[in-house]
Amino acid sequence: MSELVSTRIRSTAGKLGLPHLAETINEYTQRADEGKLGYLDFLDLVLSEELAVRDDRRFRSGLRTSKLPHHKTIDEYDFSFQPDLDPRKVKDLATLSFVEAKANAALLGPPGVGKTHIAVALAVAACRAGYSIYFTSLDDMVRNLKTAEAAGRLTSKLGSYLRPSVLVVDEVGYQPLERAEANLVFQVISKRYEKGSIILTSNKTFSEWGQVFGDEVLATAILDRLLHHCEVISINGPSYRLKNRLKAIERENEVA
Repeated sequence: MSELVSTRIRSTAGKLGLPHLAETINEYTQRADEGKLGYLDFLDLVLSEELAVRDDRRFRSGLRTSKLPHHKTIDEYDFSFQPDLDPRKVKDLATLSFVEAKANAALLGPPGVGKTHIAVALAVAACRAGYSIYFTSLDDMVRNLKTAEAAGRLTSKLGSYLRPSVLVVDEVGYQPLERAEANLVFQVISKRYEKGSIILTSNKTFSEWGQVFGDEVLATAILDRLLHHCEVISINGPSYRLKNRLKAIERENEVA
């Protein structure tokens, strides 16, 4: 390819919003020459590469705005430490069929068993698949909604939790809520009902949610909408954090 044609293609690619093509056109033509690609094969190569770059850029941007505490994946979860947890149930969730159906997923169990890890991993997979995601603890969400309500901006702030395709609500039940706070949570759950997915983690069984939300009737209304279309996974094994802490203590004793 002549330098004049290469320059013209780079210019056109830039105007079309294809910066990767503008930067790598010479590399593509070299690969085409080496592989003796036909015109259609060359076009397929260029478009496939550009799409992959664009998808990766969108994925990374989605992760930056998601507020996820980390970006761990399902493959990084140690299922061997939780023998009572069926990996197939988690991997079925990772197909994201529940997200496509605008259904929910609930991960229940005591602290430290990896509920947040799985919730985040599902969110990362959803982001990779092109869904918008947002992560919050229940306490942070309630605090932000209360602040917005006091400032007359509740409707706007609610949008932060209603817009994403997938909303991850972590640590439901660690702090009991007042009835007014529980009502704010109800607004989020009811407005997302059958319009977007929720992934939540909780250290409380559903029968204990009346205590969490300070009102049995309100808790029932929340659960009614949440569980209508919901996959529930209970994890009742030992704590990863305690395991790691015990290992650290053992090493310290060995050194001593």
